Amino acid sequence: MSKTTLAIVAAASAATGASITAFLYSSRPKHTYNRALRTPHFVAEHITATSLLFNNGSRRHSTFYEDTSLPPQYRARLADYARSGYDRGHQVPAADAKWSQEAMDSTFVLSNMCPQVGEGFNRDYWAHFEEFCRDLTRHYPSVRIVTGPLYLPKREPRDGKWRVSYEVIGSPPNVAVPTHFYKVIYGEESSAQSPTAKVALGAFVLPNAEIPNEKSLADFEVPVEAVERASGLTFAEKLPIERRKRLCQEVRCEILVREFDRERSLQQGQQRGGTGPRLAR
Repeated sequence: MSKTTLAIVAAASAATGASITAFLYSSRPKHTYNRALRTPHFVAEHITATSLLFNNGSRRHSTFYEDTSLPPQYRARLADYARSGYDRGHQVPAADAKWSQEAMDSTFVLSNMCPQVGEGFNRDYWAHFEEFCRDLTRHYPSVRIVTGPLYLPKREPRDGKWRVSYEVIGSPPNVAVPTHFYKVIYGEESSAQSPTAKVALGAFVLPNAEIPNEKSLADFEVPVEAVERASGLTFAEKLPIERRKRLCQEVRCEILVREFDRERSLQQGQQRGGTGPRLAR
């Protein structure tokens, strides 16, 4: 198969895969946008070893842009992030969309962004987590990922009551800063969407804060039901219990940071870097 043909296959797989992720295991669309908070409810994507093989798009040629498909009063704006102290954090990573420059560019739309803490999170631990997801394609022929923000309650010490509190950036204040982010990961043992194939399911919730790279990813693993309750979404209603495996029992849920990744993170600022999972023995 030629490189051109492979690129077409990869693009088609990724483009349709996000939709398939959204309805294969639940009854929701592939993407919804929260107009009140100016962040996505979730994004869904599909990656394979083939879709990650190509390098036909470069983030050096991409720029952040506002989503003109949304009414102006509901858009996140470039000015909202300026001097906010937060990164424009990709929900679908740019590194997952290298099969064409158009695909790469599409990940830079602000409706794919959330305000993320930069140093220690977006440029570090979260970036390594994204690489962990990509490296899962070495173990599974098909990997589907749903990512989104959360706004979780915190118990106030002064009166013991639970409250939801989050920062809002912009002028006027427009874009909500999530307190946490989640990923729900499906590692499929068959790329043919077999109705009987096993699926390694993993759900993770990370705070939008600096996280030491020494922290185990397994510490952020939660039951998928916990993410469903917090997000108001369903992720596995169409995935029978007998088909499910626990992802962190199949692979080691750890990030692996190499020294040159740290150097690249410092050089690129908001650019991404890292490596991924080591298989469980």
